Amino acid sequence: MKKQEKKVYPYIPNSVPEIKEQMLKEIGVQRIEDLYADIPENLRYKNKLNLPPPLSSEYALKRHMDAIFTKNKTCEEYISFLGGGCYNHQVPAICDEINQRSEFLTAYAGEPYEDHGRFQSLFEYESLMGELLDMDVVNVPTYDWSQAASTAIRMAERITGRKEILVSNIISPDRLMVIKNYCHPVVNVRMVKHCPETGKLDLDDFKSKLSKNTAGIYFENPSYLGFIEVQGQTIADMAHENGALSIVGVDPTSLGILTPPSQYGADIVCGDIQGLGIHMFFGGGLGGFIATHDDEKFVMEYPSRLFGITTTTVEGEYGFGDVAYERTSFAEREEGKEFVGTHSALCGVTAGVYLALMGPEGMQELGTSILQKSQYALKQISAIKGVKAPMFDSSHFKEFVVDFNKTGHKIKDINKALLEKGIFGGMDLSSEFPEFGYCALYCVTEVHTKKDIDHLRDSLTEILGEGGQE
Repeated sequence: MKKQEKKVYPYIPNSVPEIKEQMLKEIGVQRIEDLYADIPENLRYKNKLNLPPPLSSEYALKRHMDAIFTKNKTCEEYISFLGGGCYNHQVPAICDEINQRSEFLTAYAGEPYEDHGRFQSLFEYESLMGELLDMDVVNVPTYDWSQAASTAIRMAERITGRKEILVSNIISPDRLMVIKNYCHPVVNVRMVKHCPETGKLDLDDFKSKLSKNTAGIYFENPSYLGFIEVQGQTIADMAHENGALSIVGVDPTSLGILTPPSQYGADIVCGDIQGLGIHMFFGGGLGGFIATHDDEKFVMEYPSRLFGITTTTVEGEYGFGDVAYERTSFAEREEGKEFVGTHSALCGVTAGVYLALMGPEGMQELGTSILQKSQYALKQISAIKGVKAPMFDSSHFKEFVVDFNKTGHKIKDINKALLEKGIFGGMDLSSEFPEFGYCALYCVTEVHTKKDIDHLRDSLTEILGEGGQE
């Protein structure tokens, strides 16, 4: 009987048995498994990986991968009403043209060995974001909104010296997990209830949980579920009277028409710049920002990089570089207040290009377009019998919850049927907010047309069956 040959995958490094044996011998290890001795047995995968037969040629591998990729359906082919943190916005061609330039496009943290204008471009980004947010100081983008919110909370803890943070319970469960991970074990996270009718923060519950240990309150506006929190100033005043800070998460695409948080008492503002000229990239095109006023007690608590402008020895010439570099973990190393590694600097450069292109009028037009189209979608969907849209009795921007409870249809079944009609339906909230029942989070941006929204309305009407439109 012929001995079965061992499989060798040319595109998996070091898969040749002879090379494996040589490497193990070099480091004095008998088996590959010995390298994972620290991993408990119950956490190890015991079965064999379901890999296809080895493909020996590049062409064969390409054909195999192309066949897999063609199964995927993107927002180019389908109409998407998904949101929840990553949004389908228009990306002007100039954004990709600039961020693909070699002086900006690098493999790690946007950090080339020579600076051909990157520091200036990030300074310009920070300046444009500062104008949009009505804040003085904005950091170089960090990973995403979740990390930005977590860092903002840790900043509040260091500034106030208090060890408790209050968080609105209308928040992305994923973001909440990141916040709790960042805060543990130093900061205790307590949830504040929402009003069942409006979704807004329950001020009575907030007041009852404020204490001398409260470092701040974190809420989002627009919220994770799309409604606009109109109590921002009241929330900030209550926090300030207690010696706590107001931390607000915001979608920057809303600030062309909505009041920036700084104007209703926010001490720290954070969010994500994905909607500012950055592709979704399968959920990876994210970049978190943090913004404050130019107050030393706030500035010195930023763990991330800040770029400023200064004069040089040449009259009329300016340079750009780090501000208070000594406060970062790059300088303090293990003594740093918070470790910061890779930044989404390239996303910052891209967002700077977008904001420079749009200008104040462009951002206002963007916000107006999103607001008008989302309101039209609300009107059309709410006309379907048995459907309530929005679920909360509040004003909404870009996203809103659609209540399907009276239809008796599960969201997963509705979305499966919508896929057959070329539509990505709203995000199923059944696992995130089980108390809502059959509800979905829908998102409408400037890319949606009247035809798209009408197609969604007609498709939902057909899927939900009898009743049609009122």
